[in-house]
Amino acid sequence: MDSKKKLGNELYQNLGKLFYAVAMADHSIHAKEMDRLKEVVRDHWLEVDGIEDEYGTDSAFQIETVFDWLVEYEKDSDEIYEEFEAFYTEHKILFPERVKQLTMSTARAITSAFAGSNKSELILLGRIELLFRT
Repeated sequence: MDSKKKLGNELYQNLGKLFYAVAMADHSIHAKEMDRLKEVVRDHWLEVDGIEDEYGTDSAFQIETVFDWLVEYEKDSDEIYEEFEAFYTEHKILFPERVKQLTMSTARAITSAFAGSNKSELILLGRIELLFRT
């Protein structure tokens, strides 16, 4: 796999981590949040680029794969967010304005999918916005 594909896959895997951290910010993930993520991936993320994984599938599906894996193993949302933050800091070039905007709109869609955004989710959304300004 060439380095562009590898980085593209890593981008989507780390976005899966971020969206998991957002959904898990209140220490639970509702089925509606998972459904909303899958809907947004299909409606918006598949159009971002043409990068495919080693199986010929659009790499954007890595978002769902990683998210589902993290749900299954009930990982700590703060730790997972910090992993995303480290990836972002090291690979800012992978986050042009369009990707940042889509990331924020996806995160907001997840938080509003079930009973609106709560305090812990709003705090994390604020942290992401501040991160993207650096």
